[in-house]
Amino acid sequence: MQRFSHSELPQGLYESVFGIEEYLKSCGFDQKLLGLMKFRVSQINHCVYCLDMHYKEAIAAGETELKLYSISAWREAPYYSNKERAVLSYAEKLTLLSKNEVSDEDIENLGKFFSRKEIANLTLAIAQINTWNRLMDAFRFEPGKHRVNQK
Repeated sequence: MQRFSHSELPQGLYESVFGIEEYLKSCGFDQKLLGLMKFRVSQINHCVYCLDMHYKEAIAAGETELKLYSISAWREAPYYSNKERAVLSYAEKLTLLSKNEVSDEDIENLGKFFSRKEIANLTLAIAQINTWNRLMDAFRFEPGKHRVNQK
């Protein structure tokens, strides 16, 4: 059941979070790659609202259903690229900080695919989807209604 309506949220809350979204859009990340990461983080966090949204957005960005369906087994599945594996591993570690530590090796592995600035922006993108997951968990907006290209 929904706990908050959009009208009950303080003015500026969404604007602040969407400001980070706009910054991240300007970073030039591959939207398919970000979609995989957002879907996996939302899965880890059990955010059904975000799972619905990011599944639909990933498909619209050209991601395959196969990769989305099997993302919890990305380590075992042969069809994830090394770049996707590096991002998913890093995202899992940042999402589950109490269970994991980001190592120098993790950063070095990301460095095979990203510049230092891109790694910093990827870190923000992972933190951002975790923020959204937590907001949606607290507010309990009704899942299933998201339409791609709709805020």
